[in-house]
Amino acid sequence: MKTSPLEQTRFWQAQALGDIEMLHARYVQQRFAPHVHEGYVITIIESGAQRFWHRGSEHLAPVGSMVLINPDELHTGAKAHEQGWRYRGYYPDTERITGVLDELELKRCGLPIFDASVIQDPQLARAFSGLHCSAEHDASALEQQTAWREAVLMLVQRHARVRGTPLPGHEPGAVARAKELLDSLLACPPSLEQLAAEVGLSPFHFARVFRQATGLPPHAWLKQRRLGRAREMLRQDCPPLTVAFALGFSDQSHLNRQFKQAYGVTPGEYRRACSGH
Repeated sequence: MKTSPLEQTRFWQAQALGDIEMLHARYVQQRFAPHVHEGYVITIIESGAQRFWHRGSEHLAPVGSMVLINPDELHTGAKAHEQGWRYRGYYPDTERITGVLDELELKRCGLPIFDASVIQDPQLARAFSGLHCSAEHDASALEQQTAWREAVLMLVQRHARVRGTPLPGHEPGAVARAKELLDSLLACPPSLEQLAAEVGLSPFHFARVFRQATGLPPHAWLKQRRLGRAREMLRQDCPPLTVAFALGFSDQSHLNRQFKQAYGVTPGEYRRACSGH
């Protein structure tokens, strides 16, 4: 994929904040393919504007706004301004958010959920933007950790609701079994007919049940799982070529292309940031 000379990315893990993944980027040509994150996405638009698909509709995030994506929610991303968009992004695991609430002894009954895809909250945007700048310039751990707690508390109090965690077994058993099978065979996945036979459903009925439960058809869920596993392996300092071979990508360029379309950085950049190289 060609990269515009105007495009800039810096990806790193904020050690003072429990290795939260951070991105400071400007994109012009980048188009994020539909993808999910296992944790939250919190971004602040610094210039330009972004458009993206999320929860069945298109959204526009202008300069000064914030984008909030819950874990495992499918979304895209592209420019909505001829000069692209610049933003600061946080990608915290769920524990980085719930841990703050538990530490503050705030009663909750599940994960905080954000209903709005785009919010206008200048005070909150300044708080998250300021913390991001502090982390990028290696401010003291004390400063970063204090600012993180204050920002998360403000975010949850103003814009979140709490949804109960699904009880084990709530998801259809056939879908749970199919996920296990796909997860164990990422490099050489079974066909739709084979999956359906394994869980005792017709292929058509299985495909419908799987999409209803996950929001994705089986092949798309497999792609997201491969990318998620690729992140895990890269965090363990595995070379991209090894990752591509292990997970069934046709070659390293195939991994590079899908990874960049989903996360905005190449596997090599991601690996270097996670390993501190």
